[in-house]
Amino acid sequence: MKALARTVGSFWHSSIGKKILVALTGMALLLFLPGHLIGNLLLFAGKDAINEYALWLHELGHGAVIWAARLALLTALFVHVQLTIQLTARNRAASSAYAYPATVQASRSSRMMIWSGLTILAFILYHVSHFTVRLGNDYNSSTYQTVLPGHEGQVHNVYQMMIDGFSHPGNVFFYLLAITLLCSHLSHGFASVFQTLGIRSGRTKVLIKQLGRAYAVFIWIGFCSIPISILVFGFGQ
Repeated sequence: MKALARTVGSFWHSSIGKKILVALTGMALLLFLPGHLIGNLLLFAGKDAINEYALWLHELGHGAVIWAARLALLTALFVHVQLTIQLTARNRAASSAYAYPATVQASRSSRMMIWSGLTILAFILYHVSHFTVRLGNDYNSSTYQTVLPGHEGQVHNVYQMMIDGFSHPGNVFFYLLAITLLCSHLSHGFASVFQTLGIRSGRTKVLIKQLGRAYAVFIWIGFCSIPISILVFGFGQ
């Protein structure tokens, strides 16, 4: 047991271990986003479609599955951000004695990645508190209860919650800013995951880079289409 603990500790503190964990947590987030997006896009299918989907998620495993998934994703996110900051700090310390122009530019790029990453983290915490925990609003009130065909009683009106939530310019601006920064990360991080895990080769380098850009654009268009449709074009109002 002690040997295992030492091995895990050495892996965690080593640069290689940190890079692998950043790649694995990054891959988890890359896999999560398309599913989350598709669920959100059900808004355009109508009130019953997205409310049915939300109810199914919350009833899965009597509610345990969705909270376990949330906990796992938040843990992956915090580990990803923490280790990325640590790796950037190590790289900066190692390269400070060799501050050539290219190194300085890389350092600036790393700092921008950290600050944009922290902005994204702040947004995710706000997003969770706004739509999931529903702090500082009345989304848990009877106003946001509705009837769903085929189900007894009332269910939470996720459709109306999203319409009202994205009817405020401040919320939409922060959302669009965070999604844009996130997709900038995704475009870079997509290829980095494959490189760190040894999946990318000379033959597939260009293809993976293009796939990363296409993935980021798909995610950006999908998520941005929701608040823009509501605030700008009055969808659902």
